[in-house]
Amino acid sequence: MAAAGTTAAGSMALPAAEERMDPKRIIAFFAMVFGMFMSILDIQIVSASLAEIQAGLGAGSDEIAWVQTSYLIAEVIMIPLSGALARILSTRVLFAFSAAGFTIASALAATATNIEQMIIYRAIQGFIGGGMIPSVFAAAFTIFPPSKRNIVSPIVGLVATLAPTIGPTIGGYISHAMSWHWLFLINVVPGIIVTAVTWSLIDFDKPNLHLLRKFDWWGLLWMALFLGTMEYVLEEGNNKDWFNDGHIVVGTVIMVVGGFFFFLRAFKVEFPVVDLRAFSNANFAFGSLFSFVMGVGLYGLTYLYPVYLGRIRGYDSMMIGETMFVSGAAMFLTAPVAGALSNKLDPRVMMMIGFAGFAAGTYTMTYMTADWDFYELLLPQILRGCSLMLCMVPINNIALGTLPPDRIKNASGLFNLTRNLGGAVGLAIINTMLTQRSDEHYARLSEHADWGNRAALDWLASVGANYDSYGLDGTAVAIKKLSGVITQQSWMLSFMDVFMGLTLLFSSLVFLTLLIKKPAGAAPAGSGH
Repeated sequence: MAAAGTTAAGSMALPAAEERMDPKRIIAFFAMVFGMFMSILDIQIVSASLAEIQAGLGAGSDEIAWVQTSYLIAEVIMIPLSGALARILSTRVLFAFSAAGFTIASALAATATNIEQMIIYRAIQGFIGGGMIPSVFAAAFTIFPPSKRNIVSPIVGLVATLAPTIGPTIGGYISHAMSWHWLFLINVVPGIIVTAVTWSLIDFDKPNLHLLRKFDWWGLLWMALFLGTMEYVLEEGNNKDWFNDGHIVVGTVIMVVGGFFFFLRAFKVEFPVVDLRAFSNANFAFGSLFSFVMGVGLYGLTYLYPVYLGRIRGYDSMMIGETMFVSGAAMFLTAPVAGALSNKLDPRVMMMIGFAGFAAGTYTMTYMTADWDFYELLLPQILRGCSLMLCMVPINNIALGTLPPDRIKNASGLFNLTRNLGGAVGLAIINTMLTQRSDEHYARLSEHADWGNRAALDWLASVGANYDSYGLDGTAVAIKKLSGVITQQSWMLSFMDVFMGLTLLFSSLVFLTLLIKKPAGAAPAGSGH
């Protein structure tokens, strides 16, 4: 009986021992989370302050856009590459060197004296910083036992969604309170701390330098051409009128050729840059699809709200940041709720609630007017923030939570890439819709403001009379004002069209969720060999 009791006690103690986490690993993980936060934050932190950077560097309106584009192109190349680098160098070396390089590049960006230097430093910052993002997702699903994922997954999901959402808010405050240089200098001290902590404490895996001899350098070249030109075409396409511009045509050709050879090598070489076999796991494939669409919603609305507030309401970057803070607060408060629900609710039910809530928020925006302010935008932003968290936690768990540990490093890079590509594709479509629909609405509204419309003539006469009394050409001023009113209304209608499109997209995901099988437990280590 004693022996049996000892055995029983031992068998019960073993899981408890496995569940006990090394405090050093927990500290290392949270240092990694903060590093990821800095990297993702820097995508959007300059977006509200591009005018200040442009003035400080004496850059042209076409050149300043590359402060964002160079970062995104470089980052989108590194994110999928990081899986292979982590296997070769180890998570410790990759992450610590990424944090150190990101910190140095941030300091250099603050010292830039012309736009060319800024673009180069931002590209370095994006490329090196991109190595930190997938490493955090991989660590969350390899060093923590499944029972802890209801705590860890919301933290990772919160950082991945909160950082780009509050980026314009933080950027607006910094550029107003200090100068644009501090958009980059704020990374220096935290970056040094993250580098030191991660180098000292990360012990999740060991390097495998023998893989370097098998590394597919040609595959890396084709992937860089494919993803880099794709990001360029999506970022610049609408501004350059798509295929009416020679650079976009050349970029598209390079993208197609690069993509063809990249995918060809990915399935032929022994150690590809990106192992696409992860998509053979149905849960990972569906999770990546949902991550792609969440990228559309996350980055799309982070772009749409500031454009509306700036173009229609005339807000400056500080006022835009204060208004946008609501979504970030909603995410922060919903994260622990999402973690608790992930242990009690079927993840498919959580996603359906999240997608439905997101659709409800964008549908509310289809009734917007030019007078909508902070309080009218309050409910849509709360719905957006809460819904994003309710979606992201189960999506992360479905995509990465059932993969064997040896597949997670590579799969994490692919998973994060889908979110970034979703954002790039979504922004390209949103910008194109805004441009084309506003032109169509302007033409349609102008048809009703002709010389045969008595109401329009009365309005022109009334407005013009006010300026005639000041000795101005009242008729010319009135016509200019009428054109401005029509332009504003055409933009308003195009915003409403975009929000309706997002409503239909996220409503369709509610039904697509029904196709997912309820995920089983995580695969055991080594099952992917």
